[in-house]
Amino acid sequence: MLSDTKKIRTTVDIYGQQYTIVGTESTSHIRLIASMVDDKMREISSMNPSLDINKLAVLTAVNAVNDYLKIKDRAEKLEAEIQRIKD
Repeated sequence: MLSDTKKIRTTVDIYGQQYTIVGTESTSHIRLIASMVDDKMREISSMNPSLDINKLAVLTAVNAVNDYLKIKDRAEKLEAEIQRIKD
């Protein structure tokens, strides 16, 4: 069954390429994400200028998932600490 949630189309520029992102997040949120991805790609590229675009994209994704897992782990530890204090 399809959701009644309105889809928003946002065109962004990441590493010199335009992409149209379709989703339920606000345009400003999607632009922030795109900006962060673009910044990370440029950061990695500056340290590894010989990387082709595909390897650069994969390394950017690996970095993003690594950051996500670290933050998720920290959040879970904080939630456990809060629960421990409540009990």
